[in-house]
Amino acid sequence: MFKTTLAIEGMMCGMCEAHICDAIRKAVPGAKKVVASRGKKEASFLTEEAVNPESLKSAINATGYECTAVSSEPYEKKSWFGR
Repeated sequence: MFKTTLAIEGMMCGMCEAHICDAIRKAVPGAKKVVASRGKKEASFLTEEAVNPESLKSAINATGYECTAVSSEPYEKKSWFGR
Protein backbone atom coordinates (compact mmCIF):
# COMPACT_ATOMS: atom_id res chain seq x y z
CA MET A 1 0.00 0.00 0.00
CA PHE A 2 0.98 3.62 -0.50
CA LYS A 3 0.14 6.70 1.55
CA THR A 4 -0.10 9.83 -0.57
CA THR A 5 -0.02 13.28 1.03
CA LEU A 6 -0.87 16.51 -0.75
CA ALA A 7 -0.03 20.04 0.41
CA ILE A 8 -3.04 22.21 -0.45
CA GLU A 9 -3.57 25.96 -0.18
CA GLY A 10 -6.97 27.64 -0.04
CA MET A 11 -9.06 25.41 2.25
CA MET A 12 -11.01 27.62 4.66
CA CYS A 13 -13.82 25.46 6.08
CA GLY A 14 -15.31 22.00 6.35
CA MET A 15 -16.95 22.27 2.93
CA CYS A 16 -13.53 23.00 1.41
CA GLU A 17 -12.23 19.79 3.01
CA ALA A 18 -15.22 17.89 1.57
CA HIS A 19 -14.57 19.31 -1.93
CA ILE A 20 -10.94 18.16 -1.75
CA CYS A 21 -11.95 14.66 -0.59
CA ASP A 22 -14.50 14.42 -3.41
CA ALA A 23 -11.91 15.53 -5.98
CA ILE A 24 -9.45 12.90 -4.73
CA ARG A 25 -12.08 10.14 -4.82
CA LYS A 26 -13.02 11.13 -8.38
CA ALA A 27 -9.38 11.30 -9.57
CA VAL A 28 -8.31 8.11 -7.75
CA PRO A 29 -11.26 5.67 -7.61
CA GLY A 30 -9.35 3.16 -5.46
CA ALA A 31 -8.48 5.73 -2.76
CA LYS A 32 -9.19 4.67 0.83
CA LYS A 33 -9.21 6.64 4.09
CA VAL A 34 -9.36 10.00 2.30
CA VAL A 35 -8.86 12.85 4.78
CA ALA A 36 -8.38 16.59 4.32
CA SER A 37 -7.37 19.10 7.00
CA ARG A 38 -7.62 22.85 6.52
CA GLY A 39 -5.57 23.37 9.70
CA LYS A 40 -2.66 21.29 8.43
CA LYS A 41 -3.22 22.48 4.85
CA GLU A 42 -3.00 18.92 3.59
CA ALA A 43 -4.93 15.88 2.44
CA SER A 44 -3.94 12.22 2.51
CA PHE A 45 -5.23 8.85 1.36
CA LEU A 46 -4.19 5.23 0.88
CA THR A 47 -4.02 3.24 -2.36
CA GLU A 48 -2.89 -0.21 -3.44
CA GLU A 49 -0.83 1.21 -6.31
CA ALA A 50 1.27 4.36 -6.64
CA VAL A 51 -0.59 7.33 -8.14
CA ASN A 52 0.44 9.79 -10.85
CA PRO A 53 1.30 13.00 -8.93
CA GLU A 54 0.79 15.32 -11.91
CA SER A 55 -2.73 14.11 -12.71
CA LEU A 56 -3.64 14.32 -9.02
CA LYS A 57 -2.25 17.86 -8.81
CA SER A 58 -4.24 18.85 -11.90
CA ALA A 59 -7.46 17.41 -10.44
CA ILE A 60 -7.05 19.43 -7.22
CA ASN A 61 -6.07 22.64 -9.05
CA ALA A 62 -9.15 22.28 -11.27
CA THR A 63 -11.35 22.65 -8.16
CA GLY A 64 -9.96 26.13 -7.44
CA TYR A 65 -7.56 25.12 -4.67
CA GLU A 66 -3.80 25.01 -5.14
CA CYS A 67 -1.92 21.74 -4.72
CA THR A 68 1.67 22.75 -4.00
CA ALA A 69 3.20 19.30 -3.42
CA VAL A 70 2.44 15.59 -3.70
CA SER A 71 4.42 12.88 -1.92
CA SER A 72 3.92 9.11 -1.73
CA GLU A 73 5.54 6.59 0.56
CA PRO A 74 5.07 2.89 1.25
CA TYR A 75 2.52 2.31 4.01
CA GLU A 76 2.17 -0.65 6.34
CA LYS A 77 -0.98 -1.11 8.33
CA LYS A 78 -0.24 -0.87 12.04
CA SER A 79 -1.41 -3.66 14.27
CA TRP A 80 -2.89 -3.15 17.73
CA PHE A 81 -0.73 -6.00 18.97
CA GLY A 82 2.61 -4.87 17.56
CA ARG A 83 2.89 -7.75 15.10
